[in-house]
Amino acid sequence: MSKLHVRILAALLIAVGLALCYYKVKVLGLPLVPTEQAEVWTVEARIEFKARRDTAVKVQFAVPRAPQGYTVLDENFVASDYGLTMDDNGLRRQARWAIRETHGWQVLYYRIHLAKDPTAEAAPQPTGVSVPVEVQTLPEPLQAAARGLLNEVRSKSADTATFAQALLQRLNASDPDSNVNLLRQDMSGPEEWTRRVIAVLHEADVAARPIYLAALKDNANRGSLTPWVEVFDGEAWIDLDPATGASGLPADAIVWTVGTEPLLDVAGGKSGRVEYSVRRHSQEMTLIAEQRARKMGSRVMEFSLFALPVKTQNVYRVLLLVPIGAFLIVFLRNVVGLQTFGTFMPILIALAFRETQLLWGVLLFCLLVALGLLLRFYLESLKLLLVPRLAAVLIIVILLMAAVSVMTYKLGLDKGVSVALFPMVIMAMTIERMSMVWEEFGAAEALKQGFGSLAVAVLGYLSMSSEYLGHLVFVFPELLLVVLAFTLLLGRYTGYRLLELWRFRGALKGA
Repeated sequence: MSKLHVRILAALLIAVGLALCYYKVKVLGLPLVPTEQAEVWTVEARIEFKARRDTAVKVQFAVPRAPQGYTVLDENFVASDYGLTMDDNGLRRQARWAIRETHGWQVLYYRIHLAKDPTAEAAPQPTGVSVPVEVQTLPEPLQAAARGLLNEVRSKSADTATFAQALLQRLNASDPDSNVNLLRQDMSGPEEWTRRVIAVLHEADVAARPIYLAALKDNANRGSLTPWVEVFDGEAWIDLDPATGASGLPADAIVWTVGTEPLLDVAGGKSGRVEYSVRRHSQEMTLIAEQRARKMGSRVMEFSLFALPVKTQNVYRVLLLVPIGAFLIVFLRNVVGLQTFGTFMPILIALAFRETQLLWGVLLFCLLVALGLLLRFYLESLKLLLVPRLAAVLIIVILLMAAVSVMTYKLGLDKGVSVALFPMVIMAMTIERMSMVWEEFGAAEALKQGFGSLAVAVLGYLSMSSEYLGHLVFVFPELLLVVLAFTLLLGRYTGYRLLELWRFRGALKGA
């Protein structure tokens, strides 16, 4: 096949790879630099209840509308065999699951993926107080205490907002008077306290309602929503912390729902409960690009690596770096002229260095090869056949790895345990090849190729540990077509290697 054919093929691969990359960057907005990624929050609600036998089940669960300051990237409703409908009355948004017949414990999931977006506005709500809010009525003794407290607070405030804040400060004072003590009685939690505060505000003819916040804290499990208070000042609703009276929502929280209706209502079941989990990850730009692609009708992101399960994604984050290491070997062997044991042994060792760290990886590699060579020379005196000898070397390598792990662990060197991450078959073949070169060409040539393999493994580790390269090949795997193109071009390279130029530098000067 002619060189022209290879060059045309390489040019085509480069054009396709760069064109796809350009489209993803310019049209979809995928980032070229990993530091452009920012926070993406996944909030999961786990709904559990016990369904009654031979009874239709209806589950009604409040879910967020468009939270202010965040872009909703995706929503997932996970419920096998259940029908799903959505309802939005302008104030509350609810998911309704239904099934005609089931029994036993049931688990439903709701997930929402949010990206920080300071420009995102909250979903519009009905103006004024047109939406009815069910208010708890205070019993007579508490009504008298509330009126006494309200009369004191009213004279020290100027408007609805300052009145509500002053009231909350009094209700949460560290040195409460008799009226506050009476109002605090029989409070079992934040939700009951919020309802009590709203009831007191309604005694002063202040329109108030509860809101429920989901705190965005990474790795939060089995959490619950936090109740807050909203008061209407005649123009807008003002958010207040019922525990302090501070206004304004926390920066790390979203409004999950508004109003006094229950968060979860299960008809045909009992013992219903909800647990919330939160996870933070750094894929904002890619997820936003995926959302943009869906809106544009582009299906590029549907077939990207981000469509795979997270566990599989993590595997490909490593595997996609192997072609980079393979290209490095091609360049160092064909252009520089370094000699190594095997073609891909240094890359597999470099992958092990990613787990052991470089210094420990080099030390453990040298120790393992040195011990393996000593035992391999002993096996040579036994005059074994090839296959049994290779099997014996493999067994010895495994035993040496186990021995090194135990000894270093006992010495308190935890990094030594990571020797188990070395590819044992490759290590066995390396020891076998090195011993054969030692016997045929001498110790100098064997050490030369051994250190050449180690040098390539170190360079491979440095390249494959690059956060920037890892980001590029995972987000833009089409760039590997460019790597393939240059590999094909180097495959037709027949010129001098750099080490050969150094070796024959005297003759070249004479010429």
